[in-house]
Amino acid sequence: MLTTPRRSLATLALAASLFVLGGCQVGQLIGGMAGSAERQGKTEFKPKYTKLQDKSFAVIVAADRSIQSEFPDIVTITTFEMTKRLAENAGSSGVLPAAEVLRYQSQHPGWVAKPLGELAKTLGVDRVVYVDLQDFRMTDPGNPYVYTGVASGVVHVAEVESEVASEFAFGKDVRVKYPDMTGMSSAQIPRAEVFSELARRFIERSAWMFYSHEEPNAIKY
Repeated sequence: MLTTPRRSLATLALAASLFVLGGCQVGQLIGGMAGSAERQGKTEFKPKYTKLQDKSFAVIVAADRSIQSEFPDIVTITTFEMTKRLAENAGSSGVLPAAEVLRYQSQHPGWVAKPLGELAKTLGVDRVVYVDLQDFRMTDPGNPYVYTGVASGVVHVAEVESEVASEFAFGKDVRVKYPDMTGMSSAQIPRAEVFSELARRFIERSAWMFYSHEEPNAIKY
């Protein structure tokens, strides 16, 4: 007695279902399946700046005093995490440890007035990745109860070999938000979680500029 292979049965069942559904509904079904696959997939992105390859670098983060007053750890966290991500992925020849960069900033508060090209020479590196954190807040002014987190700034690169020390070789805006849903408060999400995720998103978007990476198609930031 002949038996029908399971694959054949599945094929027949699918064909029968498509026949019953009709042309329009078949198109909707296939379109929905394709859309679901697209949302669940990933896309590879190339770096926007590639000249950290085979070069030494230091990450320097600047933030307004008002930001540092409310979030005293944000500069330290961003410096360490950016340095770590770039050291692991950007193909550089060397990195000035984040702790040394932070120590230099603490001991030389006048660094902010120095052109970054000159600063690169002072630090002994080929590149300075300069993260200018311009906005970091978890709520809107006047409404401390509902989270509307925003982190934004500009990521620059200064090259030590540049003829003009004050010029940037690269600059790109970064802006992220969290939470993804509106109307969220501390009753739904702890404040520490909002801070952590907002910082992570900003750091990740900033670091991604310097190396190839994959992003989920359904990413919300």
